[in-house]
Amino acid sequence: MLKSFPIFTLLLLLSLFFGVVFCNAEERGTEATDFVSIEKRYQQAKFYYNELHTNNSLGASRDNWMNGVRNFRKIYLSGPKSDFAAPSLYMLGRMYAKMYRRFDNNMDLKESISYYRDVAELFPDNTLADDALYAVGNLYLNKKKDPRRAAASYTRIIANYRNGDMYAHASDKLKALSKEHDIPLPDAMLKRTYLQNLNNVLPVKYWSSNNYTRVVIKASGPVRYRERLLEKNGSKPRRLYIDFQESYIDPKYRSPIPIEDGLLKQIRTGQFTPEVVRVVLDIESISDYKIFSLPDPFRVVIDVRGEPLASQTQPAKTLPTPPGHVQSSASATKGIGQQEPEDHIVLEDFKKVEPNAANKRNTASNDPVIDDDRMNTAELSLAQQLGLGVRKIVVDPGHGGKDPGASAFGLKEKDIVLSIAKKLVPVLEEQTGAEVILTRNSDVFIPLEERTAIANTNDADLLVSLHINAHPSPKVHGLETYYLNLSTNAEAMRVAAFENVTSTHQMSDLQDILSDIMKNSKINESSRLAGFVHNSLSNGIEGVQNSNFKNLGVKQAPFYVLIGAEMPAILIEIAFITNPGDSKNLSSDAFLDIIADDIVSGVQNYIHSTAASL
Repeated sequence: MLKSFPIFTLLLLLSLFFGVVFCNAEERGTEATDFVSIEKRYQQAKFYYNELHTNNSLGASRDNWMNGVRNFRKIYLSGPKSDFAAPSLYMLGRMYAKMYRRFDNNMDLKESISYYRDVAELFPDNTLADDALYAVGNLYLNKKKDPRRAAASYTRIIANYRNGDMYAHASDKLKALSKEHDIPLPDAMLKRTYLQNLNNVLPVKYWSSNNYTRVVIKASGPVRYRERLLEKNGSKPRRLYIDFQESYIDPKYRSPIPIEDGLLKQIRTGQFTPEVVRVVLDIESISDYKIFSLPDPFRVVIDVRGEPLASQTQPAKTLPTPPGHVQSSASATKGIGQQEPEDHIVLEDFKKVEPNAANKRNTASNDPVIDDDRMNTAELSLAQQLGLGVRKIVVDPGHGGKDPGASAFGLKEKDIVLSIAKKLVPVLEEQTGAEVILTRNSDVFIPLEERTAIANTNDADLLVSLHINAHPSPKVHGLETYYLNLSTNAEAMRVAAFENVTSTHQMSDLQDILSDIMKNSKINESSRLAGFVHNSLSNGIEGVQNSNFKNLGVKQAPFYVLIGAEMPAILIEIAFITNPGDSKNLSSDAFLDIIADDIVSGVQNYIHSTAASL
């Protein structure tokens, strides 16, 4: 008859029994017996670990925990290549982590991390490898307060265990670390499914003066966004923030940008949530703002207008940079659908001036190609009503740098318009008395939205953008002048699409985006300016021998470079580089001199006819 034994005595006997079996197995060294004995020892060691974990009296002794540690260490040493080697190392990491929590010994934390790492280093193909790396990351994050080392451990899971059960957990941890500690997401994460769901928001660029700011935010694809204007609250200034949905911004682009120059005080960009990027504009005074997006590449443009501070009695400052360059926050680096305006305002589609409209004017008088009744003194222009003059003119040579524009017969649009622009500057300044600023004075690339910002931040009174046309048919030739407005004319849309470097389909979509960005007063003034300049050019070119001139008229279209302009603005398509006759003229320096002189004459006529003397 068997006697009853206390449970502790029974456990001790079992432990001794298994110990003898294990020792005998190690001495015999037979593979089959060794596997069986290791499996039994491993199960017994886990049983003892569970007792330490659940039995408070047993687990209160550090010596008992060390006995449990020795159990797993012996198992690993007796079979470092067995199926229980990796689990034993993993359990050693777990035990030391538990010991650190109980006894607050830093050596236990160090040992735990070391054993977990051994699992991933020695057994990278084991199913516990990603669990061990995840445990290391958690220890660094929660115990050592070292988020960067934690991120490094989580990143190894993303890079090497995309099908493991810890991938989703590591991904969530990295997204949180990216938001809270500005730690970059790993490339492997960005190149996989995460990138399919999130757009990269790129560095913010800005242009600012005392009462105008333009901010441009590019993204890798179309982004849904929403904005909100917050009133001043205590020491916090009035601010505008824009949330980009399903987006991510690299931590190196998240630092606040102190500006302290005029209207814009600071731009703050951050990962507001793991899937939302927030851009905050701290602004002294806001009277109005407009937000619109442009495609290919996708970017959001924010135009903010404000009232100058009471202490600012001097004229609006311009950015202290040479003509053709403006300050930006950082050099730029690429969601489905873009935000639709809540209310779609379709602006009036003004009729384009027919090419034969020149027959309706007195060619000797330089009158613009517009109806006579529009010049009636009873309908004074906006400039006349407000008593405005022209002090600054911005001339914009199109394209440049990596963007050659239209090319044919060995000529490039970017070179021709820059040459004309440089000819314009001294003559315009002499004849009008205005300061003339070039958006670029060398062969450099400047984005379209930046050109408008240069004009606005310099408080320009006129903007003239110079371009050379192109057409699939070499027979097409002539002069046409544009101002900003919506258009249903297919050819005008084609030209705008070419200059905007986008498709006609996207140009059609832009008509909805424009909404109420444009003001009728600016459209009317731009129309008048276009009429005067176009007539002056057409008269001058007609007098050129063998010019084969064709007057294509004044038209309108949604050119990006004109959107948001605070002043009358026009775009001149001087000739067709793809036409042999036009191209020959464009290669003549004398012809370019004529073009420059005629533009100056047209601007003068506009100033004299529409601007009151100051």
